[in-house]
Amino acid sequence: MKLICKNKSLDLTHPVVMGVLNVTPDSFSDGGAFMRPTAALVQAQQMLHAGAAIIDVGGESMRPGAQAVDMQQELDRVIPVIEAITHEFDTIVSIDTSKASVMREAVKAGACLINDVAALRGDAALTTAAALGVPVCLMHMQGEPRTMQQQPYYVDVVAEVKAFLVARRDACINAGIPAGQILFDPGFGFGKDLQHNLILCKHLSEFVGLGQPLMIGVSRKSMLGAILDLPVNERLHGSVALAALAVWQGARIIRAHDVAATVQAIRVIDAVQQA
Repeated sequence: MKLICKNKSLDLTHPVVMGVLNVTPDSFSDGGAFMRPTAALVQAQQMLHAGAAIIDVGGESMRPGAQAVDMQQELDRVIPVIEAITHEFDTIVSIDTSKASVMREAVKAGACLINDVAALRGDAALTTAAALGVPVCLMHMQGEPRTMQQQPYYVDVVAEVKAFLVARRDACINAGIPAGQILFDPGFGFGKDLQHNLILCKHLSEFVGLGQPLMIGVSRKSMLGAILDLPVNERLHGSVALAALAVWQGARIIRAHDVAATVQAIRVIDAVQQA
């Protein structure tokens, strides 16, 4: 099980961690911390040293109610950071964006994976991603970030999210993206209430059964705040617990802010599974 990321390959035989690097002023967890490229580069170095296999760079907050960012502003935030990371480190960098133009410029700057919360439904996103020839992560989201948490509703959240991801995979394959280059993300917290998120957690193995490597992003999310009654900066243990549950059910990539703790947890889970 390998992803071909331009001139690099990512072996997913064992689970790996994607380190979150938000270069935004308003992300829910680390907004404003890494706006300067020098600070972002130091954070990337620390995450790689802790065992991250991928650095995921995002220039637009997707937290509920966040303000939209125009294309040029997003480019100004992410391109210097991607260039700096790929110049300094031999690692896989993903670009967290839904804009075709940002995808194009980010890959030109050195990114080699597209992580799109809109599952390539934006203007020209699908054709652009296919032309760029890099792996893509398709995430489920009900609604759009500004309003997605206003009374999300499902009859059967697992079945509906699965059907959406399969349909988007089919669209990608029809556009020329090989099935082996497609990741799925059920989109925890994106148009889902606490019960929806818990049900998805409980049934992750059903998503693994769809055949695409599964990426999970639960790090520090509000579902943990609701369960534990803790602020964002005190959700490490809950984040690691959900990461372990996800890997036990077959997830291959865990998107995390706290890389060192997450890496250690999933290595233990993987060792038990491989025994």
